[in-house]
Amino acid sequence: MSRGFQIRATPVTILGHLLFIAIATLVLVWLLRFREGVAFNSSEKAKILNLHPLLMVIGFILVGGEAIMAYKSIPGTRRTAKVVHLLLHVIALASGVLGIITVFKFKKETGLPNMYTLHSWLGMSAICSFGLQYIFSFFAYFFPGAEVSTRATLLPWHRFIGIAIFLLAVGTAETGLLEYFQFLGLFRSQEALIVNFTGLLLFLFAASVSLSVILPRKYY
Repeated sequence: MSRGFQIRATPVTILGHLLFIAIATLVLVWLLRFREGVAFNSSEKAKILNLHPLLMVIGFILVGGEAIMAYKSIPGTRRTAKVVHLLLHVIALASGVLGIITVFKFKKETGLPNMYTLHSWLGMSAICSFGLQYIFSFFAYFFPGAEVSTRATLLPWHRFIGIAIFLLAVGTAETGLLEYFQFLGLFRSQEALIVNFTGLLLFLFAASVSLSVILPRKYY
């Protein structure tokens, strides 16, 4: 049998984990050093808004990406990987919902209108699609679980839709970073470099996660 793949998923997932650390570090440095921190309740409304990218980038996208890579990076049985996959997606969904609540709270307290930008529309589409995908997949693959033949038939669609939603979330984050960039006037500054590098690394993280799904864990 000829080897259909010459690259294993393992080095790609390792790259994904390293990008996770790099992106999380950049986001924390950006929000804590340059944006004066985060808060859910504060007289400084900017801190409430700062909580939104923290939850959406680290909680929703990065943790969600780790959940996708779990089947290729978690040692042990497939059952173990499935449980990790499920739990990480719970964290990602909770972070995404809280991130949406946070931005609505900020806009209500500052008198700004809701859902008037492309970023808002993409973000709401991503979180709603993620929630529906999670509910359907939970009942199909975890409890009570469909027939084996049915799960096998649904699996390619489960993977495709999951990656599509993940890429939608990353695209939404990129537009959100652009909005921050333009709104705050981050031109030719150290903060601008951090925001730009964050956007670039998010793209690389998305590529790593997507590739990890395609590549096998072992050589064929």
